[in-house]
Amino acid sequence: MLEDGGTRVKSRLRSDLRTAMKSRRKGEAALIRELVAALDSAEAVPGSAELTSLVRHEFRSGSAEVERLVLNDDHVRDLLLMEIQKREQAAAEMERLGEVRRAHTLRTEAMMVKRYVE
Repeated sequence: MLEDGGTRVKSRLRSDLRTAMKSRRKGEAALIRELVAALDSAEAVPGSAELTSLVRHEFRSGSAEVERLVLNDDHVRDLLLMEIQKREQAAAEMERLGEVRRAHTLRTEAMMVKRYVE
């Protein structure tokens, strides 16, 4: 089976997360977790009345599993570009408010996200 864009990037992110954690780079690890969560959210099936109704499921039976959406490379790229843009806009606002250190941190995060844009 051919891997989709989301699965491929999440695999790379999880590998980098292990490295960041072993190297005790807490900021980088937190950022990578955010990116994995953003991809997971993008893969979630939009809710519907059928899916959100209360149904009792047998634990570990798989009966509560819902197939996730498949993200192609363009979707993943767009999501990562939005994450970069969000951080750059926040950095500009922090700078405007005189929070230079926070602005620098946000710009550093934006640069780290750029590593994953293919």
